[in-house]
Amino acid sequence: MTNYLDFEKPLAEIEGKAAELRAMARAGEGVDVEAEAGALDKKAAELLKDMYRDLSAWRKCQVARHPERPHCQDYIKALFTEYTPLAGDRNFADDHAVMGGLARLDDQPVVVIGQEKGSDTKSRIERNFGMARPEGYRKAIRLMEMADKFNLPIITLVDTPGAYPGKGAEERGQSEAIARSTEKCLQVGVPLISVIIGEGGSGGAVAFATGNRVAMLEHSVYSVITPEGCASILWKDAEKMREAAEALRLTAQDLKRLGVVDHVIDEPMGGAHRDGRAAINAVGVTLRKLLGELKGKDRDALIRDRREKFLAMGDKGLAA
Repeated sequence: MTNYLDFEKPLAEIEGKAAELRAMARAGEGVDVEAEAGALDKKAAELLKDMYRDLSAWRKCQVARHPERPHCQDYIKALFTEYTPLAGDRNFADDHAVMGGLARLDDQPVVVIGQEKGSDTKSRIERNFGMARPEGYRKAIRLMEMADKFNLPIITLVDTPGAYPGKGAEERGQSEAIARSTEKCLQVGVPLISVIIGEGGSGGAVAFATGNRVAMLEHSVYSVITPEGCASILWKDAEKMREAAEALRLTAQDLKRLGVVDHVIDEPMGGAHRDGRAAINAVGVTLRKLLGELKGKDRDALIRDRREKFLAMGDKGLAA
């Protein structure tokens, strides 16, 4: 059953009618409905194209959070072979919101790290809805250090509403862990490629996305705070999240213009949740391209490239 977003309700009605007609035909009611159902399909396709032609920032937030959108483990299963997960931060615990390990992209050995939100109630609770605790960032640091030691490219898949803000996380040094993870991203002497596959929330995302190349899926978002949180602070009204989303400039298109991201990956019509396989394949194509761009660069060049990229962001953003 398709999970429709609020703004997709007109589309739900048309596709629902087409499905009902075909169900009647399957039930053997002796009616030829294919012509009428086909006309509805055509109308639905046109409406879908029109809806997604120019999505507002808030609607992009809704699409980025769609529960049927491919998640980190879907990308790992589809794109990588010989994936060997590694667990724990060797200090406190294993954070299930962060997954990562050794793998191969084609024949290239890599370290892949990502945030996993979960796909049903049980897994979402287990994964803490993709919100990492300090041990999750420390696990990421451990994996990045291993990649640096063995000269393996690092690929990070970012999908988090933000770092977990709970009392225990703060007691165990949440902000310090995020800062150390960001620092490690800047220090490693291997290619680091980050892809925002859904939500890129605040420092919780930056700690994974300080890469040589940062890509975003077309309808993903990346911002310093959620629109609801921003609206609550600025206007004391979370219902002003639409205005906040516009002001935050959190879309892939805005961030590409501002120089925060390097590449925008096209999604299937209607978003990645409508054709997960096509979205995953598009990410795979981009990863191979970006790895090719960085191939052959030595350690000092990679570190310098990454540092200069982030130091230049403010100037480019002000100029835009």
